[in-house]
Amino acid sequence: MPQNENSENQNPQKIVQTAGRAALGEFAPDFARFNDDILFGENWNNHDIDLKTRCIITVVALMAQGITDSSLKYHLENAKKNGVTKNEISAVVTHVAFYAGWPKAWAVFNLAKQVWTE
Repeated sequence: MPQNENSENQNPQKIVQTAGRAALGEFAPDFARFNDDILFGENWNNHDIDLKTRCIITVVALMAQGITDSSLKYHLENAKKNGVTKNEISAVVTHVAFYAGWPKAWAVFNLAKQVWTE
């Protein structure tokens, strides 16, 4: 896994995911393994992008696709946990609204309001 010189200081926590195996391990074991070991194991633990930035990128990608289900809420909660403030998420969603669509921003804001008021 590529790392830069200061990776220990930039990303001190390791992301561990077992949801794929828990939900789909017997039904779709390869997909579950890719989800837990590759997506969350290797990709989310790559230290070239800090977790806060990675969280913002993920929220933007889901917003751009119009995905506003529980996965978006999970990633909004993860963004908050990794230091994204209410003002930052508001600015990001507002900016992306001009490129991805106003209705998508409304949907994201409805979930973000829940997350940042909890």
